[in-house]
Amino acid sequence: MSVGSLYQYFPDKAAIFAELIRQAETGLGDMLGKLLAETAGQSLEDCLKPLVKAGVAQQMARPQLGRILDNLEATFPADAYLKAAEERILRLIMQLLNEHEEGIARPVTPATALDVLSIVKGIVDGASFAGETNAAALERRVMFAVLGYLKQP
Repeated sequence: MSVGSLYQYFPDKAAIFAELIRQAETGLGDMLGKLLAETAGQSLEDCLKPLVKAGVAQQMARPQLGRILDNLEATFPADAYLKAAEERILRLIMQLLNEHEEGIARPVTPATALDVLSIVKGIVDGASFAGETNAAALERRVMFAVLGYLKQP
């Protein structure tokens, strides 16, 4: 697609970046929803493993784009669509936590869901920034961090 064609659909670069961020957040929500449905009834760890694996794979597939979008997202004001996508992700994490509340030592609250998302995002983004390519090792570290957080009061 030529640059001229692109600007028929978007008024400026900011609008293009905002759409890329929206697509990434929507894709993450779609992936979480699908994986939660597929792992329904399984243990907390068995539910988390495919979520973490998918998150790591998504970041490692295009690490530079992921870093750029993360940086841009911090500078853009969230519109209603992006806020809704982010809220959906947190609702899905809350759903997972609520379904496994008996195995979680801390209260299941929206803050707990945000902490889980932040732990995963922080470790994966940090590893990506450092150029890590060992997905399996990264997945193990993320699982250890998330389960350690959830199992401690």
